[in-house]
Amino acid sequence: MGCQIVEPGIARGRDLAALWSTDAPLTPEEVRSALGRDLAYTTVQTVLVRLCDKGILQRRPHGRAYAYSPLLDEKDLAAQKMRHLLDAEGDLDGYSSRFVAALDDEQSAALRRVLGTPSP
Repeated sequence: MGCQIVEPGIARGRDLAALWSTDAPLTPEEVRSALGRDLAYTTVQTVLVRLCDKGILQRRPHGRAYAYSPLLDEKDLAAQKMRHLLDAEGDLDGYSSRFVAALDDEQSAALRRVLGTPSP
């Protein structure tokens, strides 16, 4: 059985899930083992280094390797992605209004609660 080629976004999500599932920092090999997948060590290591460079993970020396731990939890990361997307669009009002229009009732209610806006 050979190593699978994994799309970076999928690998990143799986690596983060492995790190979020534990309180202890993990080495690339520990992340690879936690995934239970036939991924190359270098693939996992590359994704972890890139996440560290983006400020999503921190790393500390651990023997001859590094151990990685998240700086952001899942909600913080999702909020960061939304902020980056909104910053990249130029038309904040137009983009936001289309986003809000696409929300279902439960999502709209959650947004109203966060913003402190009463229901219509």
